[in-house]
Amino acid sequence: MGEICQSHKIFQRLSGELKQATQASEQNCQDIAWRLTEEAIRICTESQRIQASGDVETWAMTLAQHRLQQCLHYYKLRSKQAPLELHSTLSAIIYRYITPRQVQSSYHARLELIRDFLQGFYVESLNAFRKENQIPADYRPQTLLELAEYLAFTERYGKRRIPLARGRSQQLIILRSQTFSQQQPREAFVDLDQAAEGGIQDSDQTWNDSSVQEVRAAMVAESNEPELESLRQTVVEELIEYLEEHNQKDCADYFTLRMQDLPTREIEAILGLTPRQRDYLQQRFKYHLLRFALSHRWELVHQWLEADLDRNLGLLPHQWEDFQSQLSQDQKDLLRLKQKGLSDHAIAENLGCKATQVQKRWFKVLELAWDLRNRSVSGASASTDE
Repeated sequence: MGEICQSHKIFQRLSGELKQATQASEQNCQDIAWRLTEEAIRICTESQRIQASGDVETWAMTLAQHRLQQCLHYYKLRSKQAPLELHSTLSAIIYRYITPRQVQSSYHARLELIRDFLQGFYVESLNAFRKENQIPADYRPQTLLELAEYLAFTERYGKRRIPLARGRSQQLIILRSQTFSQQQPREAFVDLDQAAEGGIQDSDQTWNDSSVQEVRAAMVAESNEPELESLRQTVVEELIEYLEEHNQKDCADYFTLRMQDLPTREIEAILGLTPRQRDYLQQRFKYHLLRFALSHRWELVHQWLEADLDRNLGLLPHQWEDFQSQLSQDQKDLLRLKQKGLSDHAIAENLGCKATQVQKRWFKVLELAWDLRNRSVSGASASTDE
């Protein structure tokens, strides 16, 4: 009885909001409000976590409201822009999974494959929509509101987390795209555009900035040595994981596209960004890349770049002397203790400060070494160009 009252309350609220926010008929609003209500109730019933929370009613209303807002988002975009918005969102998610890593595919060839994959995925999503809402097998969206409902469902359907082994999970659309990619014949990935044009010119200032040039060059270069290639792949995967954990999914998508050496204009098109938005994203990515490389996983990154402490942070003898001459006494003491392999907590006790202060000071030390290395690389590149 309580569940029926709860469903009626959610239905009445959603139905009323749809009537106010759209020009759809009353029956159309009620049909969609009821489907959204049933979906929210079903999720709450099946979720042990929600059932154990003791506040199922609030959860159900929150989920229903979230689905309503997604639906209205696509409704406001209208019939032409709304499908393009969904296509752009899903394309950015699957872009790095749609071709094998070892094969370089042109931008246009990859877009064609994404288009082919998503056409099939939209059909799968429509069938899932019919089944989960218990509506006829020949149902198709007819009104603008029904189209918005289906597009919002497709986005949620693609982003569903599927449980995997060892407690891991992955989004449904990524699993589908990986299967699709593996089924493609190798010939489908021949880069005819790049062969005809003689390569793609990189025009991204931030990606070529001296502060990230070293890691950029190493990331896009493939190694013939299995150990280095494995280390490179670990760095790439951990950087993407780091970005996603810090709610920087757009930076992770940007980084993945930069790994393909795509021109800036094509990245803007894939991610749906204006030049100003892309410039802001680049700066944000640079900030997080440096935090990852000089703080979060500095040991892994420097080992991969062959610039760890055992190799004087990758500096040549004259650079190492220059580097040490620029350090303060506190920084020299910190460097000496790091070379001994002490932990941050042990160093903090030794220097009489907090572990967080040790990490901040070490960031500055690594930043100085990083700058000296990149200055050398930039100078060598300029000499070669001349």
